[in-house]
Amino acid sequence: KAFHEYFEIVIADTPGLLEIVFRMRYQKLCIDMNVPGYEASLYPDGQEKDDYDDHSSHILIRYRQTNEFIGTTRLIMFDKKNPKKLFPVEQYTQIDSELFSFKKISRQHTGEISRFLIIKRFERRKAERRNFKTRKSVPGIACPDRRLIKNLTLVLAAGIVRLSARYNISNWITIMDPALNRILVHYSLDLTPIGPAIQHYGLRRPYYGKLIKIFNKMKQDNCDAWGVVTEHGKYSDYLSRETCTKNVEVSDSHK
Repeated sequence: KAFHEYFEIVIADTPGLLEIVFRMRYQKLCIDMNVPGYEASLYPDGQEKDDYDDHSSHILIRYRQTNEFIGTTRLIMFDKKNPKKLFPVEQYTQIDSELFSFKKISRQHTGEISRFLIIKRFERRKAERRNFKTRKSVPGIACPDRRLIKNLTLVLAAGIVRLSARYNISNWITIMDPALNRILVHYSLDLTPIGPAIQHYGLRRPYYGKLIKIFNKMKQDNCDAWGVVTEHGKYSDYLSRETCTKNVEVSDSHK
């Protein structure tokens, strides 16, 4: 109930919405974080884009109380125009072949989660990331909303689930900060590491998740989070009808 009261997931499928996505990414990566390799001078139009955006789908999170967009993420999908094109996780990480192999899954039904971000004003402070019970005020947000700010990771994940349902995605891969995966653990939404941590714009590690296993675990261990992410099964039922995707099993001993 609170999720729908405060937040709206918007699929960015128009030029106007995509411009908002790219400008938000520019502000976050190039200005607020000043990430090396993302210098503002490289994006004179104030929009951060790359060659994966043409075969990606994007979502925005709208905060209903102010009607502003406060977060975005994308799902990079198989490039039908260039079937040999690698996913970023293949290019920039070291995948352990004993844990995961692309030969055992359908690339057409695989999506890579990327550009997972929240605008600076809504981002939790470091102390809050370490302690979910901590309450920190955010300028411009009334007291009743504070408890919801820590759930924005879950809201972005819900957006990814909606994209996955739309495009029949049954496998997730990602290059992720291990600290973010620890937040996902809180919601029983954690993914499985498939390689060592590396330096890639900070400490990052490759992860994999089979959606039907993730949702089954969430439903059992954290039904509230499962209800938000899947809309009580509305956006996960398609997986039970899956017949064409062969998924790799990843050893839980490496979590």
